[in-house]
Amino acid sequence: MSFAIDPAVAHTHAQDCPLPLLWRDEHLVAIYKPAGWLVHRTGLDAGETRFIVQTLRDQIGQHVFPLHRLDKGTCGVLLLALHAEAASRTRSQFENHQIDKRYLAMVRGWAPLQAEVDHALRPDDAPEDAPAQPARTRFARLARLEHAEAYDSRFAGTRLSLVQATPHTGRRHQIRRHLKHIAHPIIGDATHGKGPLNRWWAERLGLQRLWLHAWSLSLQHPYTQAPLHIESGLQFRHTEPTAGMSVPQSHPSLQQWQALLRNPAWSRQA
Repeated sequence: MSFAIDPAVAHTHAQDCPLPLLWRDEHLVAIYKPAGWLVHRTGLDAGETRFIVQTLRDQIGQHVFPLHRLDKGTCGVLLLALHAEAASRTRSQFENHQIDKRYLAMVRGWAPLQAEVDHALRPDDAPEDAPAQPARTRFARLARLEHAEAYDSRFAGTRLSLVQATPHTGRRHQIRRHLKHIAHPIIGDATHGKGPLNRWWAERLGLQRLWLHAWSLSLQHPYTQAPLHIESGLQFRHTEPTAGMSVPQSHPSLQQWQALLRNPAWSRQA
């Protein structure tokens, strides 16, 4: 059984394509953030040339205000405000943990069916004596897979899980660090994962990337107070996209995930 992703998908890039808009009104805009893009400029990655804030500003012709972060390697739903007041109103929901965020991750091994991780985290760049901050994430295994080829000679094969992550707090790298904490690091995570295993899977997939996807985001609209649910367009449960949402099926980083999920070796049995 081959696990490789079609090279036409794995090595397709969309440097000059517009950022896909998932939802927009006069206050907020949600986009599909591609993998490999920074949300805004940072001195920590001075060589990068792709930035969501500047590109989206030029694309829609107005200033945008990012409301939350996604790591450079993470793709999926990213919400931005279109004016300062909307940014202030919506950020309060993020700060008060009133936003429901769902992520999908491909991880090492067979993760537990359900897990609630309550493990405080110290900021990556904080001094060692800095206090750790409370951090909680709920995980649910959606599917598992065993590749016939063994990465580790102690085992007959190599196992993977697809895990849904729901963070209750918003610490930096929280999902990645909590999965490492329970010994199921994300495949392709160069900072918190296992380098040799990442390279082993990259060879078989024909693609090196972080397998973490911002799947959906739910909040209360800051002006109408109506529930607002935004999905990335990634389909796994054979469900239909939410009415009114744009599904950027042609974007390469979404195609890579869809190709991964189409592999028949995934089992949804417990």
